[in-house]
Amino acid sequence: MNPTACLLIIGNEVLSGRTRDANLQFLATRLGEIGIPLREARVIPDVPETIIATVNECRARFTHVFTTGGIGPTHDDITSECVARAFGVPWEVHEETRAIMAADYARRDPPVEFNAARLRMATLPRGAVPIRCAETTAPGFSMGNVHVMAGVPRIMRSMFEALAPGLEGGQPVLSRTVHAHGVYEGQIADGLSAIQARYPALDLGSYPYYRGRGGGVALVAKGTDGAAVAAAAAECFALLASFGEAQQGEPAADQVST
Repeated sequence: MNPTACLLIIGNEVLSGRTRDANLQFLATRLGEIGIPLREARVIPDVPETIIATVNECRARFTHVFTTGGIGPTHDDITSECVARAFGVPWEVHEETRAIMAADYARRDPPVEFNAARLRMATLPRGAVPIRCAETTAPGFSMGNVHVMAGVPRIMRSMFEALAPGLEGGQPVLSRTVHAHGVYEGQIADGLSAIQARYPALDLGSYPYYRGRGGGVALVAKGTDGAAVAAAAAECFALLASFGEAQQGEPAADQVST
């Protein structure tokens, strides 16, 4: 069985709507490619008790927990210290990271003060393993099966790519899509349920889409067994073809809604 993952998106700014999360789709896709399917994602506030309880709950349920957000230099960047509290260890300056960051700020032109606020980004739970990336000398970190990364998409992606080679994955999650314009979910619901029953190990999804000339439906077969995915997709294609003109692939330039 493949390992599993959970994503915790941490930040009041996401919950308020001020900031649009741009990390979920990237992580879900990349984790699927390396065989660690994302099974759950939560958006939680910058509240210590909530972060601590959620980290402890999820790290007991999933093989890997990924967090984004809350590791910057300001007062509301509390993810790192909350993870320390969740694991019951001190939150302390990581000397190697402090030295790397201090040297980085000193070599800038003009030099930048490595002040107390920036030192927060070099302060990690005791025993954490830094996640170093090309975008910044301020690291993310791994603590057990919890992987803490930045919320800024460019930095988060760089951190994940640095982390990914060390993650023990499973079989890649494969998907096949078929779609038909002018066919609607109400027409194919029973047939799709029957296909799902024949392939219980797969995830079969139905996604209606809409465009100027009307709508249609896309059916997606997803799983780790390539032969089963292909067979289920073929049955989905036949189901759609019985009601209209079915096609392979994503509905180009369409808006898919779930």
